[in-house]
Amino acid sequence: MSDEQSRDLAREEKVVALTTNVTLEPNDTHRLASLCGPFDQNLKHLEKRLGIHIRSRGNLFQISGPEQRVEVAGALLSQLYRETNERQSIEPDLVHLFLQESGVDALLAKAEEQQTAEAEVIRTHRKTIKPRGANQTSFAQAIREYDVNFAIGPAGTGKTYLAVACAVEALEGQQVARIVLVRPAVEAGEKLGFLPGDLAQKIDPYLRPLYDALYEMMGVERVNKAIERNIIEVAPLAYMRGRTLNNAFIILDESQNTTITQMKMFLTRIGFGSTAVITGDITQIDLPSGEMSGLVNVRGVLRGVGGISFTYFGSKDVVRHPLVQKIVEAYAGYQTPDEVGDRDVS
Repeated sequence: MSDEQSRDLAREEKVVALTTNVTLEPNDTHRLASLCGPFDQNLKHLEKRLGIHIRSRGNLFQISGPEQRVEVAGALLSQLYRETNERQSIEPDLVHLFLQESGVDALLAKAEEQQTAEAEVIRTHRKTIKPRGANQTSFAQAIREYDVNFAIGPAGTGKTYLAVACAVEALEGQQVARIVLVRPAVEAGEKLGFLPGDLAQKIDPYLRPLYDALYEMMGVERVNKAIERNIIEVAPLAYMRGRTLNNAFIILDESQNTTITQMKMFLTRIGFGSTAVITGDITQIDLPSGEMSGLVNVRGVLRGVGGISFTYFGSKDVVRHPLVQKIVEAYAGYQTPDEVGDRDVS
């Protein structure tokens, strides 16, 4: 059984949580027949609407399914049975009316929402990460479903943090053999040539957000050992040419600062059994004037290509200080149409 099948089974076990017995009194054969309907059509209707299973033997009913739905089904059976004291038969219309009055639609919607949220929880050795909001949830879901994933949006929306969380989960679940962290060597107003060390050492401080997330989820000692053993690798984008990365979880951060050629080069490094997550903010491009961002360009190039996901974050998804959201919105509103057109070509 694969890891994915094991997780699916575990989720199903969490959903199917209760089997209960309901005994209807008095034990009246005619009233029970009226309750169940011809060929048990009323019971089948309840089963279909509530997503449960009902077995009956005389006046004993066994109901199996998710806990809240089982409770609703038991209450409805008791209410409908009381109706048989005054009615000759229980018609499907009455069953439908009772289902509506029970508020079952709202219950099912809430249960589905909870189930979806639970399914997208990211579990690592040190902590559990729960995506916030629809965009973070769909992003986490996409990473598990697609091999190449783009997350585009402003700072503070959790793009990089969720990518690292999914990478750690995949590594600890032995779905990949290593994590590769990649970043272009371009910075806002900074000249990397003035920094000491080789290119890897120059770019290392700019990977701090990735390191911080790794430390939080794995611990400093485990991260450092993994780096020493090359299980976690820091690879400046310039060092990626000519490589093929198999069985790896690859994160390209700050990808708005890649050129079109660099983006193509990076995407063609992805090998078998690998997952790639590319994050970036197209409102903060630090490339030389006139140089088009590879992230802006790739949206048009890969539009409609199967196996690739794009998740777009906005100011409403910012999970930092409330002022950050207002700052993002203020800058977005301040840009002229020409500036937006140059940087953000859909």
